[in-house]
Amino acid sequence: MLNSSQLKILADNIKSWAKEIGFAHVGICDTDLADEEPKLQEWLDKGYHGEMHYMANHGMMRARPHELQPGCLRVISVRMDYLPPEAGFATNLKDPNLGYISRYAGGRDYHKMMRNRIKKLGDRIASHLQELGEAMPEYRPFVDSAPILERPLADKAGIGWTGKHSLILSRNAGSWFFLGELLINVPLPVDEPVNNECGKCVACIKSCPTNAIVEPYVVDGRRCISYLTIEHQGSIPEEFRPLIGNRIYGCDDCQLVCPVNSEAPLTEEWDFHIRDAIKLPKLVDLFQWTDQEFLTRMQGSAIRRIGHSLWLRNIAIALGNAPFSEEIIQVLKLKRDAHDVSEMVREHIDWALEQQNIKRESELDINRKTLRVIKAVERGLQRDR
Repeated sequence: MLNSSQLKILADNIKSWAKEIGFAHVGICDTDLADEEPKLQEWLDKGYHGEMHYMANHGMMRARPHELQPGCLRVISVRMDYLPPEAGFATNLKDPNLGYISRYAGGRDYHKMMRNRIKKLGDRIASHLQELGEAMPEYRPFVDSAPILERPLADKAGIGWTGKHSLILSRNAGSWFFLGELLINVPLPVDEPVNNECGKCVACIKSCPTNAIVEPYVVDGRRCISYLTIEHQGSIPEEFRPLIGNRIYGCDDCQLVCPVNSEAPLTEEWDFHIRDAIKLPKLVDLFQWTDQEFLTRMQGSAIRRIGHSLWLRNIAIALGNAPFSEEIIQVLKLKRDAHDVSEMVREHIDWALEQQNIKRESELDINRKTLRVIKAVERGLQRDR
């Protein structure tokens, strides 16, 4: 067995290797998340997970990494930045004829790429230990793909603190990053959590379009636009449709108004740059994609996983929220009559047509909260507006 000095050297090496592989920050923590269990249970009991039934599966295993990976002693938490250059936040939100896509999904799906790199880190640790004559360690990589509370673990590992929007915030990177974990049975020294710096700021709570942040650090997923446009499989409740605006896949508003994000670094990963097909895209163009065009153009993207039907549902809502346009009415009617459009999508098209028919050409109806987000971006995110 390695002594404490050797384990400290190994932990330092792991952080160095991780950065060579492409991770921006690495932290190490133990597996004790007992304090999170009552919070998770209360969140589930209130039904805040909506249709995300996987959140309720496996009991409290989500808060017990040592049950997910028997023998696990430590969690190595990693961060990978994804903020793309020329993010165009305000430009995109300000024009209701453009579709807004959460910036984490603009490039290539991160899951497989990050998992491969985390596995590579585990393999390097194993190789090093074998060179030292130690036994082969047991380890397992995860990237948003198993019942594990990645954010509390990242908090505990010192990657950042938990913001009031429930995302992890780093003084050096804001919240524009992905998280991943390597569970391992090596008793590495642990890192210290960082202080919560949110203070009295409630910008994220005030700016949430649907009031999904029901109290500091608690999000009602059923109200969140990211949930509604990605996880929710059926008809989106009418009360939320006008509030969704032009957000057709996810929402970044709570991050955009956060002052900690003002100097977040741009990603060094080309794969996370926004692909041309969805860079400030026109809603009417996206809505006319066939199922095959959607699959082809979204190849390798996280967006592809929602399928063409939900893609049309989301865009139909955005078209209903756009200013009056004969072109919009025309494309809505054309798609409504298509033989391969589901009844669920037709319902949203009918709603959009109704919204268009009660609007006047001179109207430019941008939600008050969205205007606040746009102003915050223009004021504090000059590089990314």
